[in-house]
Amino acid sequence: MSPRIAVFTKNRSNPAYEAARHGADRTARRLGVATTHYVPERPDNVIEQIALIERAIAERPDAVVFTPVHETEVNDAALGFDAAGIPVFSFVTKATAGQPLCFVGSDDRALAKDIAGYLFAKIGGRGEIFILEGTPASATSHARLKGFQEALAEHPDITVRLSLCGEYQRDVAREVYRSAADKLHGIDAILCANDVMALGVLDERGSAKGPPVVGINAIPEAIKAIAAGTMLATVNFDAMTMSSIATEAAVRHLRGETLPSEVMLPVQVVDSTNYAHFDMPFRDRVCPSWDEVMASASIR
Repeated sequence: MSPRIAVFTKNRSNPAYEAARHGADRTARRLGVATTHYVPERPDNVIEQIALIERAIAERPDAVVFTPVHETEVNDAALGFDAAGIPVFSFVTKATAGQPLCFVGSDDRALAKDIAGYLFAKIGGRGEIFILEGTPASATSHARLKGFQEALAEHPDITVRLSLCGEYQRDVAREVYRSAADKLHGIDAILCANDVMALGVLDERGSAKGPPVVGINAIPEAIKAIAAGTMLATVNFDAMTMSSIATEAAVRHLRGETLPSEVMLPVQVVDSTNYAHFDMPFRDRVCPSWDEVMASASIR
């Protein structure tokens, strides 16, 4: 019987996690294993993910590819994987409990600093900005906000007029931007902790001109917005490759191979000069091979 891999993602509303499911499935098919997806119906819902963890443990997969919806609140449930002897391979967000055998991710603080610095340079190193932060419970949100703050510390002539939480969700970001509109007249740029929130801002703006907007993740719709000139830039936070490599790590472990404990993917700012490489649906994007990732990533 083929090995079975349980794949946990945070929601169905963020296209980055759609990409992650594509990556896991594609790799599983190539390696001859089966995947089962465990996704909360309500985005990033702790109670639902705890129930899904308990269900997966009862169903006894051979391995788990896992990203927690909250830094700490699913820890007790996730410890059940270790207790059941089910190996865990984490991606996007490091688990803070248990013994994952390998983590695959990117440096959120560094990529956030890079995209913020890119934006600040584009507005001439001075001005007022609006920040849309991600989900407070998410480790990626905390790290990205720190990256923004590091970039701000290096650009003393950039000030933050307003920083609000958009929950990493498009509809939430749209409403937050709409509600704050009277406080944002004359701002010079908008810095969003993911592409989905940037798209929410663009939705609300419609065809009207406005200050430049950047995001993070390089999802296909953001790439289309860059091509159209409505969005300035994004960063390739590659959840598809992360889940693909985490899934392959699980299979390699089951076959008896020794693995690195951490694989950190390189990141790249995507703008009007280089978006063509990313301008395709997730299903058409190519996941780099294991060897390619090991050659380019930071490994330990």
